[in-house]
Amino acid sequence: MNAKKYAAEAIGTFWLTFAGCGSAVIAAGFPEVGIGLVGVSLAFGLSVVTMAYAIGHISGCHLNPAVTVGLAAGGRFPAGQVVPYIVAQVIGAIAASAVLYVIASGAAGFDVAKGFASNGYDAHSPGKYSLMACFVMEVVMTMMFLFIIMGSTHGKAPAGFAPLAIGLALVMIHLVSIPVTNTSVNPARSTGPALFVGGWAIQQLWLFWLAPLIGGVLGGVIYRWLSDEPAGVVEGKTAS
Repeated sequence: MNAKKYAAEAIGTFWLTFAGCGSAVIAAGFPEVGIGLVGVSLAFGLSVVTMAYAIGHISGCHLNPAVTVGLAAGGRFPAGQVVPYIVAQVIGAIAASAVLYVIASGAAGFDVAKGFASNGYDAHSPGKYSLMACFVMEVVMTMMFLFIIMGSTHGKAPAGFAPLAIGLALVMIHLVSIPVTNTSVNPARSTGPALFVGGWAIQQLWLFWLAPLIGGVLGGVIYRWLSDEPAGVVEGKTAS
């Protein structure tokens, strides 16, 4: 049933957003034992690995509008399912951000205006990177993410290892791009926190939809051209 696929996508994206953004908001800078950039990167990657094994056989475990669009562009996902998948993913990310807000705001001194794991450019980039630098980073990282997803879920790839390859790819992406954009490569993950921060986060949200979607399409199309896999729909093998 499609309803079960949509529910799985919402739950999976909830976990990715809650675990990933939660690690940044709650644990990254905790005095003396903060997990830092490496820990946040691992949290995002591990959230994907765990959900891929949990719901990959139900929905394909996209958890990301850019992945869904990229897989459609690569001939791996039916175009008619793109919109409902994206809606489910955004709902999951918003729900996760709401729960995270309730928890994080229980600490004295919490200030959502400090960013709440939102993505940004220029003055709101962690390293103050320009709009162009952030755009290029998000396009390239999402493109490579889709390329890895397409390859690791190819029919000739080693069976059962796709979640690990995809999760590790997401770790690597975060290790490189957190200083630049705070790492999106996922419009749903960006939307949830931005709605709670408001102001600049919503004003800059357009970039974290546009760039990942462009990157996702590029990655899907390039791998489709490169691969000798026959065109066709492949569901239930993918994670993001």
